[in-house]
Order: sequence, then structure tokens, then C-alpha cells
Amino acid sequence: MSERKAHPRVGKLFVDRWSPRSFDESAIPDEDLNVIFEAAGLAPSAYNYQPWKFLYAKKGDANWDRFLSLLIPFNQSWAKNASVLIYIVSDTQMRQPDGTANPAHAHSFDAGAAWAQMALQATALGYHAHGMVGLDFAKAVEELKIPEGYRLEAAIAIGRKAPADRLPEGLREREVPSGRKPVSEIAIAGDFR
Repeated sequence: MSERKAHPRVGKLFVDRWSPRSFDESAIPDEDLNVIFEAAGLAPSAYNYQPWKFLYAKKGDANWDRFLSLLIPFNQSWAKNASVLIYIVSDTQMRQPDGTANPAHAHSFDAGAAWAQMALQATALGYHAHGMVGLDFAKAVEELKIPEGYRLEAAIAIGRKAPADRLPEGLREREVPSGRKPVSEIAIAGDFR
């Protein structure tokens, strides 16, 4: 399926994970969605704080149109066919039971780890996940009632992949797994250069 090349010891799941835009509009069973969320919740986090929250709407439910409207028009044009839309939010503070709080330096990093595990679990179940930051952040924060001290990180579309011909004309040829930089460009022994 994948045209990506990786060292033979890199797990197939990592190679097969990619972010298509063409989805088949099928419903996602709650059981599958909960497994995806549970895998995301098992991500590592600083001090095991688990600063993520996942706000979601399933295609056709009472929140779907509202969640879709928060994306930029380009992303709406294809995400409308996904099974679920998710907004990932991170807590910027490590809140203690006594009401005190300290800045959570790694909140975005930790939410990113949860997103990665979400994408991998979706792939393992036969779905695909596409993360995006093409959304109206200010409107989404207000519309989704995200309180101060929390950061809206990104939106995610999950669904079953459909043929590329379902996409608008300009996107069809791009509906393939993208290449990756070689390790020599991303891993540096010593100082940044």
C-alpha cells in the first residue's frame, strides 16, 4: 500500500500511517472511537499529568456542522466526509488539588504524543487520521467554550480512506503518502547545525 521506504526494522504501522484527505463518510462505531481515544490517553506525559482533552463530533450528530464550520473552507471541503472531527486541547497549567497551579512547560509536547498515538491506533484499526491547524482558532476557542489556561492545539479528521476521485480536482494527485526527510537531516550528534 505505502510507497514509503524505511529501514526494515521500522514497524509497518509507522510506515503505513499517513494523512489522506479522501474519506468514505462511513460511521465509526463508538467502540472503535473509544479504543482510539484510549490509545491516545496512554501517551507519555511530563509528571504523568496527561494534559490533553479531546472534543469531538461524529458525522451526523448534533455537533457535526458546528465542528466542521470551525475549519477553514479548504479543510471543510474534504473533512466533511470524515467519520469524526476531533479538537485536541492541552492544559497549560499543572493544576493541583489545593487549587494552585504551575506552568506546564510540556503541555503541547505531551498533546502531540497523544495525537501520534491516536493516529497510529486509528491506522491499526483500518482508519486514517489527518491532523490540521487550518482552522479559525479564535472562533473555535469561543465556540467550544475552551477556558483560559487551555490551548487549542489542532483539529483531527478520522475516517476510512476512499478513492482520490472523491476529492476536489486540485487534491486528487496529492492523495498519496508523502516522503520523509532522511535521518541524516533530522538527527544531529552534538550542537544544532
